[in-house]
Amino acid sequence: MLWMTWTLLALLAALLVYDLVQRKHAILRNFPLIGHLRYLLEAFGPELRQYIVTGNDEERPFNRDQRRWVYASSKQQNNYFGFGTDTEQEQVENFLIIKHSAFPLHSPFKGEEGYDPKYEISCAKVLGEFRQRRLAFRPSSVVNISGMSYGSLSSNAVEAINRGSAIAGCLHNTGEGGVSDHHRHGGELIWQIGTGYFGCRAADGSFDLERLKDTVQSAKIRALEIKLSQGAKPGLGGVLPAAKISPEIASIRGIARGKDCISPAVHKAFRDASELLDFAEHLAEETGLPVGIKSAVGQEGFWMELADLMVRDSGRAVDFISIDGGEGGTGAAPLAFSDHVSFPFKQGFAKVYQIFHQRGVAERVVWNGSGKLGFPQSALLAFGLGCDLISVAREPMLAIGCIQAQRCHSGHCPTGVATQNKWLVRGLDPTHKAARLANYVMTLRKELLGLSRACGVLHPSDITLDHLEILNGELGSRSARETFGYPEA
Repeated sequence: MLWMTWTLLALLAALLVYDLVQRKHAILRNFPLIGHLRYLLEAFGPELRQYIVTGNDEERPFNRDQRRWVYASSKQQNNYFGFGTDTEQEQVENFLIIKHSAFPLHSPFKGEEGYDPKYEISCAKVLGEFRQRRLAFRPSSVVNISGMSYGSLSSNAVEAINRGSAIAGCLHNTGEGGVSDHHRHGGELIWQIGTGYFGCRAADGSFDLERLKDTVQSAKIRALEIKLSQGAKPGLGGVLPAAKISPEIASIRGIARGKDCISPAVHKAFRDASELLDFAEHLAEETGLPVGIKSAVGQEGFWMELADLMVRDSGRAVDFISIDGGEGGTGAAPLAFSDHVSFPFKQGFAKVYQIFHQRGVAERVVWNGSGKLGFPQSALLAFGLGCDLISVAREPMLAIGCIQAQRCHSGHCPTGVATQNKWLVRGLDPTHKAARLANYVMTLRKELLGLSRACGVLHPSDITLDHLEILNGELGSRSARETFGYPEA
């Protein structure tokens, strides 16, 4: 034992000398040995704040109450909160109030006649109806899974989400990383086509229609989504670190190993709004599938041009538009992009929807919203703004085990959700987590339906901004219609 003590003292002495002579870290130079505690506390700071320091409403992007609701819902546990709200509603600026009806509609509970165990709420519109696509369909769920790529997520996470989507009857967006075997466990897909054209990519990085058609024939793909940008990093493209690129991922995406996979900021297949419509129509004609776009909202000129083109030329149109909010994002991005580039969902969606509404073409499109909408009250507001569907991403990640460690970009996700580390991935059981994903989606639909009927309407699509009020934090309020500048109904 004595030799171990002397060895430890020698190591500490060596560390002391190193701290004193190194010049990179002032704290260690000034406070040798004990200065390392600062870096240790910094490394574990998020976990300490998450479990010990912060209050129920303080954490971001999801506070403790929100995470608790998702976890309880996914496990079919009691997700009620007792003893009233702990939110000072009158003091919170922009606090949403849902105005219930004096004569609400009854929602059957378990065991009552008319109870639906899945609480299916189908979309009020048919996807692809306006352009009469050969494979037009009505989505059976107004809540669906937003784009998260295999590569960013682990194989077991993607499989769990796809299995869970099949159970819940919702659509599973592949993300821009292509269609993998892990997407083929029964869940119906929206295939997202990004700037890298992964899965439908030629050797030179351009779009390959034949590869796309082959994949469409081999998987349960119900629609195609052309991704222009995403909320976390619009105008930037994306990066999959070389460390995450396995032989399987390289094969699926059609890329080389050993270097970072870069998604360009712009598409090669089209250069403006008119060419975008040509591209969408070409995909729809070749596959028969509804084709839409996904984008965050920045400069409004593009949206005006797109709507004007659809007014002038009814022979060209996108079938759906997915608006992503700047507060969204399952991946990593530079801080300036994640904080300051693109509008948050509510403002961005309101701008685009009104551009199309003013031109009389809003009803030709199925509107999909994305950006922290995975909670009943947030989803209800999205429907009030004009959404026909919502898509959720980070909330399903929580449902399958994410603990908000915020290590997605490091490859060291402790729960095996956002990593390719085989040891960490093995800890996530796809079958068990699929049930949790399905429970979460069905609970969100159930509570969304409950809120709608509390307002006296049968379906979330019947919610208008007149059902909603926004508190200003100073004992005042104004209608949601006035807040977002919508004209009178």
